[in-house]
Amino acid sequence: MIIDCHGHYTTAPEAHTAWRTAQQNAFRDGVTPPAYPDIPDDEIRASIEGSQLRLMDERGIDLTIFSPRASAMGHHFGDESVSRAWTEASNDLIARVIKLFPTRFAGVCQLPQSPGVPIARSVPELRRCVEELGFVGCNLNPDPSGGHWTAAPLTDESWFPLYEAMVELDVPAMVHVSAVTNDNFHATGSHYLNADTTAFMQFLQSDLFERFPGLRFVIPHGGGAVPYHWGRFRGLADMLDRPPLTSLLGNVFFDTCVYHQPGIDLLFSVIDVDNILFGSEMVGAVRGIDPTTGHHFDDTRRYVSSLDLPPGALEKVYSSNARRVYPRLV
Repeated sequence: MIIDCHGHYTTAPEAHTAWRTAQQNAFRDGVTPPAYPDIPDDEIRASIEGSQLRLMDERGIDLTIFSPRASAMGHHFGDESVSRAWTEASNDLIARVIKLFPTRFAGVCQLPQSPGVPIARSVPELRRCVEELGFVGCNLNPDPSGGHWTAAPLTDESWFPLYEAMVELDVPAMVHVSAVTNDNFHATGSHYLNADTTAFMQFLQSDLFERFPGLRFVIPHGGGAVPYHWGRFRGLADMLDRPPLTSLLGNVFFDTCVYHQPGIDLLFSVIDVDNILFGSEMVGAVRGIDPTTGHHFDDTRRYVSSLDLPPGALEKVYSSNARRVYPRLV
């Protein structure tokens, strides 16, 4: 079985995204937004069958761990009530996808984060999604300000109420930022990768996993800069009198959303297969065809399958690692 740990609903029905625009306009105008639209099952089915599901079948992917579109989480916009309403609508839409395709998708929720709002107020939505909707994890934005980094580091105790709930529910978080409003950063080209790298460095500098030994994070996009500058991080750990980097690997995992063969080769030469989860983020940040190969950049299974890995290692990357990190997968 092949499990893709990193999928977003980037092809959600137009009525869903149009309601978000109406909600934002209503907030700016100081009026009540319209009611959320009635979206027929057939529209959801069509949006999935012609995109994610078709590509999954073409690429031999059995199950995708699926969450709302990351760039659309938009935690920086509006206030807490705006974020909560948008989050609930987005998570409910994911739940409908899973109900329609129960053997092909498993849900991961976005959280109703807002700048300056305690993360404890996001815990009820996490509980709702896990306990009522059957989701298997969450996406956690370390920078809900949209690229200005006004939040405390992920290792600060202000995040602990969420971590306590994650450990209790036995669900991981994928570290994933959203849209960026800082003109210095391109969203997917720098902001996402910056956040991945920043989160790892925060973990390196802290004793977070001594406090929460059962806490698990997936750092996407191949780990940002981390595996490709492993020597730098090893050296920094030594200079800062921190434990070896291997001490983090019981709690921190990386996906394979790296869009060329040399990058995948390096990822697997540095990081043990026990800490790598297959992921593609397909129909996501990079949708084009690589002119040097003739294949889609995000067809990451081609890169992984080209590695000289024994069957047991491939099974870990494709399936059993995901089941270990996301134990609520059925």
